[in-house]
Amino acid sequence: MPGGRRNPLSMSNMLEQLGEVVQNTKEKVQNANDSIHSQTTHTKTTITKKMGDHGHLIPYVDVVIQFIGASGLPKMDVVGSADPYLVAQIDDQISFVSQVKQNTLSPVWNEIWRVKNVPAIADLHIKLMDKDEGIVTDDYIGKAKTSVSAGAKELEIEGPILHLRRNRGTMWVKIESHPAQDEDPVKFPYLFDGPIRFSRHYSPTVGALTNLDQARLYSTWKLYLKGIPLFFGDTYQGWNKHYKAAQSIFRGPTAVAVRSGIQAGHRLLYARTASNGFGVITSGVESGQKGDHAEEGGIGFTQLLLHDGGVDAPVRPAWTGSRSSLLSTLSNTRSRCSNSKVSSSADNSADQSSEPPTSDGIDQASANASASLNAYKEPSSSAPPSPFANRIKPAVYTYIISADDDSFRFSETGAAFFVDFASKHALHSNCATKVRYSGEFHPRPEGGWANFNDSTPDSSVNWELVIDNNSGTYAPDKGMLPALQKLLSYNFPGLKVFALDHDEDELKQSREACRDYAVQFRGIGKEELQPHIKEGEETLWHHAAGEIGKISGGEGGKEKDEKEGK
Repeated sequence: MPGGRRNPLSMSNMLEQLGEVVQNTKEKVQNANDSIHSQTTHTKTTITKKMGDHGHLIPYVDVVIQFIGASGLPKMDVVGSADPYLVAQIDDQISFVSQVKQNTLSPVWNEIWRVKNVPAIADLHIKLMDKDEGIVTDDYIGKAKTSVSAGAKELEIEGPILHLRRNRGTMWVKIESHPAQDEDPVKFPYLFDGPIRFSRHYSPTVGALTNLDQARLYSTWKLYLKGIPLFFGDTYQGWNKHYKAAQSIFRGPTAVAVRSGIQAGHRLLYARTASNGFGVITSGVESGQKGDHAEEGGIGFTQLLLHDGGVDAPVRPAWTGSRSSLLSTLSNTRSRCSNSKVSSSADNSADQSSEPPTSDGIDQASANASASLNAYKEPSSSAPPSPFANRIKPAVYTYIISADDDSFRFSETGAAFFVDFASKHALHSNCATKVRYSGEFHPRPEGGWANFNDSTPDSSVNWELVIDNNSGTYAPDKGMLPALQKLLSYNFPGLKVFALDHDEDELKQSREACRDYAVQFRGIGKEELQPHIKEGEETLWHHAAGEIGKISGGEGGKEKDEKEGK
């Protein structure tokens, strides 16, 4: 119309308004359902406590939950089928987020979740979501609910109330339940007990790398630690009110804008996508190394911090039971760290099936996925493999232990994506006002890097982890360092852990020896020791600013605060 005005009575405008009304109504109904669920859980928790106060004890159990898979899911994407993942919760007290399975209506997860000290009357709630790459919010598929009683369970997935198709497929879960082993299960209820799952994420600025060694400088890792309340109790570390960078984030007229940029960067760094690497850690050191305490068929911690390389190694999807050590997860070696970017033919061929995955089907899916993934290499590189591929890299890492989900999040301190951000630790914590702990860590051979020689194979070395409280943003209490040392030793048996205060000379000498060895003997450039970018490269801050623009412009809608759990 003249002047660019829209006719309010036009058919297109009326349909658009009608669509908005329908969408708003759906969201209100869904929010009402979530509110009812939350109130029900609160009421159940209150009843349990009151019964205990009157001497009527509710039995507690230790559960092992296996999320097997689902079938008959609805098509969610215009191109392709769906990229489903699940979010599970027990009484809104503890949560679990699965891998994303790409382009399938019959996902197979076969992921395990162990939780101790669960009230026998607790309920397991499962929400299925469809991952939308590049969009702030993901699509809601449906939900399922069951008790934590033992047994193999076939659950109907219920869609939104106002949707024409309420039945949105079937979910299969297996639960093992045994009487709680702790003498006082009420003291630490809903206690995460493993397995220690990890994910590796790439910054969106990674681009086309010419050297695989660079990939680590664009990577973040997240591990879910066991038993944090056992060692930290109710102790948290709040933000440092005397630190100027922290003040700019948490206080002052520009704090909201600064936080928005950091939080957008965090979402980009830790986005859950089908191209993430996933795996499970079972001990402190690699199987066969000195001090090996790995479970049968598992691998230990010392492989996690390997130097980049080994991309030609065979790949096993994490849901087939792949295991890794902490040190190996930080490498580009993909024999222990799955990448689901290529979907298995077994998934695609079974999209329309309503039958539960059989053991034969899972084995076949594993074989097909392995064959597909072996042909896939990421990131692309024209450079020859590093001569130090599969060697533990001398590097310093920045970490936080989250107060929200008990995850251990970290990256190399020299990571390229830190450029222009006010705080490395705030970027990892998503600007949380408190964390369990934070600082830096580095691996070292027994005797230190100054006394090491590459002629000694890593498998013949007693590896140590040196961790500290070097964090200006949170200034962690050094009095909690012994608890930190015990926590990591508990999670990574066989690995000797030293927890040192940031002012100790021993720490400074060990950290500098690590960096000196990297520069002198491993060909690491000095610029890689601190955040940096190459000429012409866009920073993560630039990408984050674009993300904020999308949200404020209404392209992505309001992000749902979906807390990732163990």
